[in-house]
Amino acid sequence: MNLTGHSFIGNSRSTESSDTFTATNATTGEALEPTFYSATTDDLEKAVSLATVAFHTYSKIEPKTRAKFLRTIAEKINAAGPDITPRMMAESGLPEPRCEGERGRTVGQLNMFADLIEEGSWVDARIETAQPDRAPIPKPDLRSMRRPLGPVAVFCASNFPLAFSVAGGDTASALAAGCPVIVRAHSAHAGTAEIVASAIQTAVAECKMPEGTFSMIFDSGIELGTALVTHPGIKAVGFTGSRAGGRALMDAAAARPEPIPVFAEMSSVNPVFILPGAMAERGEAIAQGLVGSVTLGAGQFCTCPGLVFGNTSEAFESTLQAGFSEAAPATMLHGGILDNFANGLKKLRSQSGVDTLAEGSPAETHKACPAILKASANDFTSNPELSAEVFGPSSLVIECGSQEDMIKAARSLEGQLTATVHGTDEEIANAGELLQILEQKAGRVIINGFPTGVEVNSSMVHGGPYPATSDGASTSVGTGAILRYTRPVSFQGFPDSALPAELQNGNPRGIARLVNGKLEC
Repeated sequence: MNLTGHSFIGNSRSTESSDTFTATNATTGEALEPTFYSATTDDLEKAVSLATVAFHTYSKIEPKTRAKFLRTIAEKINAAGPDITPRMMAESGLPEPRCEGERGRTVGQLNMFADLIEEGSWVDARIETAQPDRAPIPKPDLRSMRRPLGPVAVFCASNFPLAFSVAGGDTASALAAGCPVIVRAHSAHAGTAEIVASAIQTAVAECKMPEGTFSMIFDSGIELGTALVTHPGIKAVGFTGSRAGGRALMDAAAARPEPIPVFAEMSSVNPVFILPGAMAERGEAIAQGLVGSVTLGAGQFCTCPGLVFGNTSEAFESTLQAGFSEAAPATMLHGGILDNFANGLKKLRSQSGVDTLAEGSPAETHKACPAILKASANDFTSNPELSAEVFGPSSLVIECGSQEDMIKAARSLEGQLTATVHGTDEEIANAGELLQILEQKAGRVIINGFPTGVEVNSSMVHGGPYPATSDGASTSVGTGAILRYTRPVSFQGFPDSALPAELQNGNPRGIARLVNGKLEC
């Protein structure tokens, strides 16, 4: 595909602007062609105006037709694979299998949401039929279901150029819900974004969706993104990135005359707790798993285990030391992430009581050196800096001499995406207090596993209390993500013909519904 560097404004492309930038080869640091042109405020106004008009039509399109649209996007992205993979590899430094796998996940998400809306029960239809003769007050006919919010702004993540990007989970779930989407591309993988946006624009035309169903803007700074969030036509925001970035969007959205929800995934250290029996029985195997989990993808997964709690054994520590000493330097997604990792690791090492257990070979240019560090439970609970996220291939072991140390440490944690416990069957059965604490702290609690690897299905929760996400009641992965871009609406006293099909007496969609308090399928 011949990249042009122009934003997608509905069915059109933007013109050139004076604000330009280029993407960078993550491995060499060299600039990649072409020049990309930041969208203008006029481009933004047009995109939001088109999305606002499109919402009135797109939100009413029958689910079967919307499902076909999602599947067509998936088909176009798959067909663009020969263009996507080499560009994604250059911009991100990710290996070909990871790029191909992420494209499969992106396509799978789109098809998953297509299946969901085609089946239809996700709308949570509830019906309470009228009782006009009820005393002392007649009962009205009252029916409710979830309806789309309106145009959604989606900010692409830097660590997933496809699955959390232009056609990623936020876009797929918002489009499935009936919301037009305006994407703010990430400048680090602008070329990949343009290829995927072109696939979506082609699907919009082929499926005859209203213009404005999808737009994507390029932006070299933060001003246009802020303008997008504060525009009165935008009704919700999806974001994956840093705590600072997510917090800025949250504050901007809250300060609007009409505040809107921001669904931001921001910060998580994904603690791992190793109980004594598991440490004694399989400490070496757990350590090997941790090395693999921490260094996977250069530690650039939001579920990378950054804290490990336990009374360590000699086998456990020696295995960690060997694993991290032998770990090769890893290319990070872009220079900004590499700099933040180096600075975060330097700050962590400077804290009182923190020792380095092992680190890999000296890092090459554009590469990160994996490291494993250690501190005591007392140091951890007395120094909040030890719980800060260092995004990249490192982890901090916290030596806990007792169960009380673990419980105290668990209580001190901020909100997390995941929390993991390794233990014997007997230990897990008796770990009620720890598990109860972690249930309140994390969106996903894992037993005898590792947090990296997020299964995309109806049971997955990829969210958690602040600062893991801005809204711990939601998920950014799995079918539950569609609920974020909807709200419940009640219809009282409507004639049957005026009701949405999901609430009509004959149930023409054939979905599961709660009727007078009883589930009917």
